[in-house]
Amino acid sequence: MFTSKVDANTELRLLSPEDAEHFFKLVHENRQRLDEWMFWVTQDYSLADAERHITEALEKFAARNGFEAGIWFNGQLAGCIRYNYIDWTHKNTELGYWLGARFEGYGLATKACRALIDHAFGELKLHRVEIRCMSDNIKSQRIPERLGFVKEGVLRQIRWRRDHFDDHIVYGMLATEWG
Repeated sequence: MFTSKVDANTELRLLSPEDAEHFFKLVHENRQRLDEWMFWVTQDYSLADAERHITEALEKFAARNGFEAGIWFNGQLAGCIRYNYIDWTHKNTELGYWLGARFEGYGLATKACRALIDHAFGELKLHRVEIRCMSDNIKSQRIPERLGFVKEGVLRQIRWRRDHFDDHIVYGMLATEWG
């Protein structure tokens, strides 16, 4: 199982079935905000959906094709971070992350990203980490910029969101650039 001590108050660890109620509660508290960016969050998102989400994430981990870890701050689930996939042939991955509103402002997403980037380049020996952000999600864009990622370009109108297509900004970091 994956765990990573980020600092004295923050830990990353794989979500487990026992975390389903905490996960559901955090999603439910932030449903309105998350619905803006996370396509899996729906108005009828349920505890069963949270359980299924965690089961699928654990299956992904078992298949060595990515994983999702909870970001635990002072013993509370604050958000999640994940490798969306791991491409072992080309040695790359894509990070995704989110936080509950009451946990913003502590640098948790940046610290969690730093820990998973260290893991990707150190433990997994990957060559590239990518972060994609919707063009109007300014808070999310600040994280790869703060971490020194290169803004590589824009994928125009790549995702349908309710009533329009969104652009995604692509940020990349190579193992040789990380330090």
